[in-house]
Amino acid sequence: MFIVSLTYICDLSEIERFLDEHVAYLKKEYARGHFLASGRKNPRTGGVILAKAESRAKLNTILEKDPFHREKLAEYDIQEFIPTMAAEGLEGLLKHV
Repeated sequence: MFIVSLTYICDLSEIERFLDEHVAYLKKEYARGHFLASGRKNPRTGGVILAKAESRAKLNTILEKDPFHREKLAEYDIQEFIPTMAAEGLEGLLKHV
């Protein structure tokens, strides 16, 4: 499992131009089972995606399809982790190990 932290490197007006396309991209990756949760940072300096992929290389391939990546609007910091505990109702995260 991976935590993907996006940091915007442009003006928010550029983010807004590509936001609908970014949301469509996210929905496709949720449908494919790659993304488990996502949302904006507060303050709005970027976003966070909780992702699962077979490998870091596979995740990189998935992220390259993000319009924010394609347009060079954000930097991506990726951290792999292995969940060993989860709150009630989130136990399903543990089977992705």
